[in-house]
Amino acid sequence: MKGFVHGGYAGSEGLALRDQLNEKSPSNGEVKIKLKASGLNHRDLFIPDRHDASEPDVVLGSDGAGIVIEVGSEVKDVKVGDHVVINPGLGWRENSAIPPEGFQIVGFPGDGTFAETIVVPAENAVLKPEALSFEEAAVIGLAGLTAYRALFTRGQLKSNQTVFIPGIGGGVATFLLQFAKAAGARVIVSSRSEEKREAALKLGADKALSNDENWAKVAEHEHVDLVIESVGAATFNRSLSLLKRGGTLVIFGSSTGDSIDFDLRTFFYGQYNLLGSTMGSAEEFNEMIDFVANHSIKPVIDETYSLNEIEKAFKHLSEANQFGKLAVSI
Repeated sequence: MKGFVHGGYAGSEGLALRDQLNEKSPSNGEVKIKLKASGLNHRDLFIPDRHDASEPDVVLGSDGAGIVIEVGSEVKDVKVGDHVVINPGLGWRENSAIPPEGFQIVGFPGDGTFAETIVVPAENAVLKPEALSFEEAAVIGLAGLTAYRALFTRGQLKSNQTVFIPGIGGGVATFLLQFAKAAGARVIVSSRSEEKREAALKLGADKALSNDENWAKVAEHEHVDLVIESVGAATFNRSLSLLKRGGTLVIFGSSTGDSIDFDLRTFFYGQYNLLGSTMGSAEEFNEMIDFVANHSIKPVIDETYSLNEIEKAFKHLSEANQFGKLAVSI
């Protein structure tokens, strides 16, 4: 089969689209899926630097959707012909405070979704919402799950609350916006890009702040109940300045740096809550898929590439100019 792999050389030099990869057959409790589409994540950009060149080649990609073409023994809830979306989290079943030992993500260290077929545990093959195309379903897994847990499990967002999402444009951020609006919340976003701010307003954001503005002054009459942060050092304190006393800040990423300084006295006198979040459980994934179906949410796809164009897709993602997700049609 054809697939996009990393191996042989460190970093980006080890990336290659290959035509003669060995296909796998499902073992007990597994299913084989003919992939119709996959989705890119920033995680895919990091793996070439984490995967040791001396180790066996690995097919990249965490997100995908397709048709079940073979099932292993003891599989009861999935059958040949089912249209499914892949839950990229392996081994985290019930909603819990932290993932269990041994939790992994599809696409490293095991093979991923940038290929014509994949074998995954049957519990990770979830029926695709009928209203979604394969491309739309393929981009929802990792980013949608991350957004759902951060917003609802950790952030405990309620209708009529106000949530602030700095750095709108990436896949998780656009899902956060869509999910929060579907839940009945008021949503404020920020971006340095006027184009992204306008796109966010069209998608349903109530207010879009420029990075050049004084956020605390511009939004001084807002009562922000919840901030979902992923930008990190560049925006953390500015985001905190918008949060009402007693409010909650959930952070799931740090794209501009991991280390920050902030005023502890202001923080504890303000009775703020600071929570970490990452990925989510199968229980939350299934809830997220139901939420998407029940609210007729359509993932925002910036551009779709063919598998033969996947290196262009990687370049597009690395430039961080997209609004929404990037899909790969297989």
